[in-house]
Amino acid sequence: MSQFWNDRYAQEEYVYGTNANIFFADELSKLNAGKILLSCEGEGRNAVFAAKQGWAVEAFDNSEEGRKKALQLALQNNVAINYKIADAMAIEYPAESFDVVALIYAHFPADIRKTIHQKICNWLKPNGVVLLEAFNPVQLNNDSGGPIDVTMLYTEKILSEDFVELNLEYLLSHRIYLNEGKFHKGVADVIRLIGRKKTT
Repeated sequence: MSQFWNDRYAQEEYVYGTNANIFFADELSKLNAGKILLSCEGEGRNAVFAAKQGWAVEAFDNSEEGRKKALQLALQNNVAINYKIADAMAIEYPAESFDVVALIYAHFPADIRKTIHQKICNWLKPNGVVLLEAFNPVQLNNDSGGPIDVTMLYTEKILSEDFVELNLEYLLSHRIYLNEGKFHKGVADVIRLIGRKKTT
């Protein structure tokens, strides 16, 4: 899979654009800056946005080409991000080390998805927040991006079970218009989640 993403990110243009995801940017702006993790961060648009808002940014992805472009984008914006090359199943962070973990179009196969989501909950500080936007199964009717394997698309039921450790403040599907580079463009069916880690 890393070869697929390396090939996609190797082109000069930012294939998902350089502007942050709208949902992510809107929700992050409501929070006090702290330490954030961007999972499967690709070309770095969301990580760079967070850094510009004063967040201490950690990010990871399994694509070397994605990391190169993310660091280039950070340099162009005069911010610093710490970006690791790692697989989501293999990477580890200390427990309770992040104020926010963001999953923006981070789709995982069904056999590992729940494990990764539970790891993310462990990395959150008490009262920390998960921000997630992903495609839901109705997206298969659209041509605006996303996995073509329905088992990698998310429903309210799937996410409520995966993130049972969180207080879910928002979990809803939406039909939106995506304009995020050439691979996320057009009418899209997405699901959005805001979850806060319980303090007791």
